[in-house]
Amino acid sequence: MLPFRKILFPVDYSEPCQAVVPYVKDMLGHFTADLTLVHAYGPGSPAYSELAAALPDWPEEVQALEDKRLREFAATAFPGEHVELFAKHGEAGHVIDEVVRHQGTDLVMLPTRGHGPVRRFLLRSVTAKVLHDVSAAVWTGAGSALAGHEPAIPYKSIVCALDQTDEAEAVLKAAATIACTYNADLHLLHAVATPPMALEIDFSQFRKELMDAADFRMRELKAKLGVKAPHSVIDTMVVDGIRQEVVKRKADLVVVGRGEAQATFGRVWSVLYPIVRESPCPVLSI
Repeated sequence: MLPFRKILFPVDYSEPCQAVVPYVKDMLGHFTADLTLVHAYGPGSPAYSELAAALPDWPEEVQALEDKRLREFAATAFPGEHVELFAKHGEAGHVIDEVVRHQGTDLVMLPTRGHGPVRRFLLRSVTAKVLHDVSAAVWTGAGSALAGHEPAIPYKSIVCALDQTDEAEAVLKAAATIACTYNADLHLLHAVATPPMALEIDFSQFRKELMDAADFRMRELKAKLGVKAPHSVIDTMVVDGIRQEVVKRKADLVVVGRGEAQATFGRVWSVLYPIVRESPCPVLSI
């Protein structure tokens, strides 16, 4: 997976999409990677509405217009770069997954967007489908946290959130590699959501045992991989803990695992989606 050699950037020409361009450029230069742009279009695209009623051969005309628009975007956003381009008719999540498989993509970079109450759960979101379905690493961030703000690159502070699953080792390896290549500060975090306090039950000893076990696991994992970054074990919900740590460390990037998001029911219930939604900075899920 690392170093990233093939980056896929899904393009929808929106303001959040434009805000991701500097981050894509940074990754391209940092890892000397190849870039592919993909644009999925359908009945909602401008070309459809302009041509569907006017031309008998409108599908071909729409394809030609979408190809032209994507070429113009590439020339403006990535001047001088060799970029592969795919403008495809279809549902965006499916098109992205298809191109990832075809290209052997290492990293997908895209903003997440949402409308109204749907945004609260990222349901039916293209980002949610990408996080759930694709095999590549996914870099994403809430559009509101990216658009209208100066990009925080190169990364200077990285928070890596770890859990007790088998993927923790791979996540830590990736975070340590990225931090090293950027010469960024790395801080590790494990959030332990212990049972709430109850008057009739004393959980203090149980809570201490959980916290001590998590701390031991973090030290053991760091020793195994030779990582010397500091770590914190905190008693809070994962999403809240990551957000607090990002603010505290003034982090530019969060690195997390993604395996649980791809398990049964992960599309709806995984904690990854709220992490992405609530994080003040971009999230790289491995």
